[in-house]
Amino acid sequence: MRIIVAGGDGFCGWPTALYLSKQGHDVAILDNLSRRKWDDELRSNSLTPIATLEERVAKWKEITGKDIPIYVGDMCHYDYLREVFRQVNPDAFVHFAEQRSAPYSMIDRDHAVFTQVNNVTGTLNVLYAIKEMAPDCHLIKLGTMGEYGTPNIDIEEGYIKIQHKGREDILPYPKQPGSFYHLSKVHDSHNIMFTCRAWGIRATDLNQGVVYGLDTDETMLDPMLVNRLDYDGVFGTALNRFLIQASIGHDLTVYGSGGQTRAFLNIKDTVRCIEIAANNPADRGEFRVFNQFTEWFSVQDLAERVKIVAEEQDLSVNIAHIENPRVEKEDHYYNAVNTNLLDLGLQPYLLTDEVLRDILSACVTNKSRVIVDNVMPKVSWK
Repeated sequence: MRIIVAGGDGFCGWPTALYLSKQGHDVAILDNLSRRKWDDELRSNSLTPIATLEERVAKWKEITGKDIPIYVGDMCHYDYLREVFRQVNPDAFVHFAEQRSAPYSMIDRDHAVFTQVNNVTGTLNVLYAIKEMAPDCHLIKLGTMGEYGTPNIDIEEGYIKIQHKGREDILPYPKQPGSFYHLSKVHDSHNIMFTCRAWGIRATDLNQGVVYGLDTDETMLDPMLVNRLDYDGVFGTALNRFLIQASIGHDLTVYGSGGQTRAFLNIKDTVRCIEIAANNPADRGEFRVFNQFTEWFSVQDLAERVKIVAEEQDLSVNIAHIENPRVEKEDHYYNAVNTNLLDLGLQPYLLTDEVLRDILSACVTNKSRVIVDNVMPKVSWK
């Protein structure tokens, strides 16, 4: 297939582009390099040193003989996006190209507005480009489990059967997003659902959990291909923060009680889920939702597991509870369905101690790159 990976320079997009290229697809990367610019804005960095996109792609071609064309531009500029569609004529469009940090969206009004304009406008432009330029193109859109929030009932995959006053219908599952970023994802989902119904677009919405891990088979082929690892209080996940804190002798800082529970998956599963969606496309007019995760953990669970693995390496670790900068339930019910991808053949890589040791090893190796002032949260929801 001809596949555009939008956001192909990012944490999920880069290994996805390599994986799909290795499988024999004609892959092109579309990216405006904004993730690197946000590092500059926040005076932050990837824990792992990463090469430029041009250097990465050149090394991939040197190793494999496979070319990945690069289109550097902004999807919010429709004429540019339309021209990329004209040149590539994609069979599938893998959409990672959004501002993906909840804390970034909560910094202030400007960052909230930017997140929603960037994410919603970019996705709307993709929908129009598919309609006008490639009507059979399958949109594979990265959503988030955060769209659902933490309801006191089981989380279904996109839809729920409702009985009300003697009548029954299957309706979109209620959304309770927890930040302006998560709200932008909900807006995306509604826009995609509408255009599938109105224009016959085929779309798969992958409501992804928190991604952990660093390497895939492809990124390990050469140091020039290494993936990024975010640890700061804006773009870093709780698990990455704990691993970094363990490596530099910092307390593992758990927000509030630590009972917040979220869905997770390995980066190796992310790339495989994209392939599964591409190989099993939605029908024309179908808006399909897959919950893309393999297991779930509470924040306290993660801290305790990191502590055990770190102490095996003779690292002194203490778990500390700090005031929660977010507005969220800290103790809640959580049970989510994730059968669609498993039914299509996903064989999960689970969060084992070995996986934690590998990430911790990378953290220890690169700990001199840690900007300590960036580890703790500075953004408040309140």
